[in-house]
Amino acid sequence: MAKIKSFDHFRVKPRWLFVKITDELGRFGWGEATLEGHSLAVEGTLDEVKSIAVGMEAEEIELLWQKIWRHGFYRGGPVFMSALAGVDIALWDLQAKKLGVPIYQLLGGRVRHKVKVYCWIGGDRPSDIATAAQARAAQGLRCVKMNATEDVDWLDSPSMLDSCVERLNTVKSLGLDAALDFHGRLHRPMAKQLAKALEAHRPLFIEEPMLMEHAEGLKQLAGLTSTPIAFGERLYSRWDVKRYLEDNSVDILQPDLSHAGGISEVRKIASMAEAYDVAIAPHCPIGPIALAACMQIALCTPNFVIQEMSLGIHYNTAAGNIDITSYLKDKSVFDIEGGYVKALEGPGLGIEIDEEMIRKVAQDTQPWQCEQFVGEDGMIREW
Repeated sequence: MAKIKSFDHFRVKPRWLFVKITDELGRFGWGEATLEGHSLAVEGTLDEVKSIAVGMEAEEIELLWQKIWRHGFYRGGPVFMSALAGVDIALWDLQAKKLGVPIYQLLGGRVRHKVKVYCWIGGDRPSDIATAAQARAAQGLRCVKMNATEDVDWLDSPSMLDSCVERLNTVKSLGLDAALDFHGRLHRPMAKQLAKALEAHRPLFIEEPMLMEHAEGLKQLAGLTSTPIAFGERLYSRWDVKRYLEDNSVDILQPDLSHAGGISEVRKIASMAEAYDVAIAPHCPIGPIALAACMQIALCTPNFVIQEMSLGIHYNTAAGNIDITSYLKDKSVFDIEGGYVKALEGPGLGIEIDEEMIRKVAQDTQPWQCEQFVGEDGMIREW
């Protein structure tokens, strides 16, 4: 047993927030608490959590999780749960490295030897889809995801939806499967139309067809289409997920390990989902620590289906020369072969972090801000 001695966090390009926890014997683990567009809020919460965590036993991961969750009285939500996630992932990394095994060995062992993955094409305003899809196929991918639309009004011209169907067919003609992310941009009148228009063209799944606050709308939509419905990046705990499982409104849950309390909580969410015959496909358009944590879950979770990864995503390319492997010493761990990434077999998260580079980049990294969409009439639209 060894107590937590120090607790640091680093804001780094393009939009990631890393956490390092060190115990009194000098052993350390890395976590990721990235919450896109809200880094300053999470950093403030991490400073508060630090005052709780330092001095506690590093091995008592569940106890620390419960203490942070329950003793603060106010709980849940993206900021709080992202901070908790960063701590949780770092402690699992520390513990597994101390024992010299991958994290999945502490969670019952692996049920698969490689992880199916997909990457993004097209950006926030999808364009040049054919060229991007061809490039992804050349990287070894079999599946991609793209935004279904640009920004859309509450009720817009039905013709705005035609280009989405065309893009889907373009990608599929190249031999790739494609998932379509509605990104919560569509309100009920348009979401119903687009889901119906896409059904015959068989996307892999449609993601966030409506915002999470419209649970009744999602339940209705699930009864209108045979296309698998995926969502979950804006659900942060078992308690958030519960209603959607009971409503039968989701086919593929997408909890984000950096938003939803880390490995400890997402493992429990996955078990809940399995009881409802719902699949797990963790959300992860963010950093390498989050991806490694997702892969630990993927490797030991029977109802896992596919993993998002941010290799070459538009947010990374906008930052210049920073990508998913930039902060790793061994950049081959996320290599894609035939649509899969091999199991991470090293101790802990299975990746080795380049701390020197992290500290260097963190010196001048500014908080990343979300895109802002505004309609022709000046009304704010969903991003």
